[in-house]
Amino acid sequence: MRKLWGGAFAEDSDGLVNRFGQSIHTDLNFWQEDLIGSVAHARMLGAKGIISAEESETLIRGLESIHEDGPESLPMDVEDIHTAIEVRLGEKVGEVAGKLHTARSRNDQVATDTRLYLHNQLIELFDLIKKLQALLLTLGDKHKADLMPGWTHQQRAQPITLGFHLMAHFWALQRHGWRAERLSELANYCPLGSAALAGTSFPIDREMTSHELGFNGPIPNALDATSDRSYILDALGLCANLMIDLSRISQELVLWSGREFGFVSLSDAVTTGSSIMPQKRNPDMAELIRGRSGRVIANWVTLATTMKALPLGYNRDTQDDKPPLFDSLTKVKDSIKLVHLMLESATWRLDRMRDSIRGDFSTATDLADFLASTGMPFRRAHEVVGQIVRGCDERKITLEALDKETLHAIAADVPETALSVLSPEGSVQRRESLGAPGPNAMEKQLSHAQWLHKCEGFPKIA
Repeated sequence: MRKLWGGAFAEDSDGLVNRFGQSIHTDLNFWQEDLIGSVAHARMLGAKGIISAEESETLIRGLESIHEDGPESLPMDVEDIHTAIEVRLGEKVGEVAGKLHTARSRNDQVATDTRLYLHNQLIELFDLIKKLQALLLTLGDKHKADLMPGWTHQQRAQPITLGFHLMAHFWALQRHGWRAERLSELANYCPLGSAALAGTSFPIDREMTSHELGFNGPIPNALDATSDRSYILDALGLCANLMIDLSRISQELVLWSGREFGFVSLSDAVTTGSSIMPQKRNPDMAELIRGRSGRVIANWVTLATTMKALPLGYNRDTQDDKPPLFDSLTKVKDSIKLVHLMLESATWRLDRMRDSIRGDFSTATDLADFLASTGMPFRRAHEVVGQIVRGCDERKITLEALDKETLHAIAADVPETALSVLSPEGSVQRRESLGAPGPNAMEKQLSHAQWLHKCEGFPKIA
């Protein structure tokens, strides 16, 4: 296996050592970032007279030629992406390729590559989050008056609307977008020029390379620059948080698409069949998102466990920081696309949702609120309504089926005007506090969300 080192070694590494330490196959994820960083470094070396201007131009042309050839042109019998590119560069421009590594180390090189890669991935993630939010806004507005049950403890709680429910996911995505922007700012500092850990004696210009690569500036301490992996942990945490919410949406689609609920039908494009049961329509994509969220959460734990006892300075353990990052970002992006596809192509059974509220006692809170509005202490109202619910259960009737005679038989002190607040439609209509599902409150919420969505980036909710 070809390497960038070995002069002090009398014999080659064992084959198992070579295989165990090789990272080229996963490193290919950021082959372009390695080339971009190398071009900036070569240009700076020429500008500072560390190598000649002609040598600098030769290196840049060679690197650009490698980019045109694509990753399939790179050798695979090497340790890592840095070796692959330098070997290929030597094939193109000759011995001058060996000057590219002047005043840098693979330690600052890989840290630069990873930050560039993360920056580019976050731009893709921003776009995907915005697109899913746009769909949720459309569905939230379309279904803002379509009744459905609301749950707490997975028990029927109060009537809400489908639009109100879907908009809750919009706000979760807004927070994730905001976190992603903060991560993009936090990670956007340049390690290049830090070399192995203590900088270099060459008169380099770290400001120049940082500016050319689009960073906010160089990392002030070379040891910190080559040691830090907190930005990858932050990225893995962001991915885990996103997958948790995507998993929650998926779980709802799994439940709601079953016959027990029958609230939604997922399209053929996002479901699968059974090899033995012809009638089956399985929500496999939603289940896989739900399952793979565990893998993404585990990726954060994997790197946190790796980093927790490492002393400062590059340690080979951190070679394993990138596969979890590649894996998590891929899973999150695919999962957002799949959730978008599932929601976009779903057929909502609005009649089934509306009818399922009848008889579930979910307007009991409305009755307690009515009694409290007459001057009764809410705790007393809560107790009285509890007695009414028990009385209905004993008579095997619903709250909506109460008439004034039955009501007075159960709770003689409750006025018959209380019967007017027991419909699910009225329950939703009356809930007009900020953030509630009532018509005016929903219009305000949708307007707020639409304004945020039109903004560049992801402003804070408030």
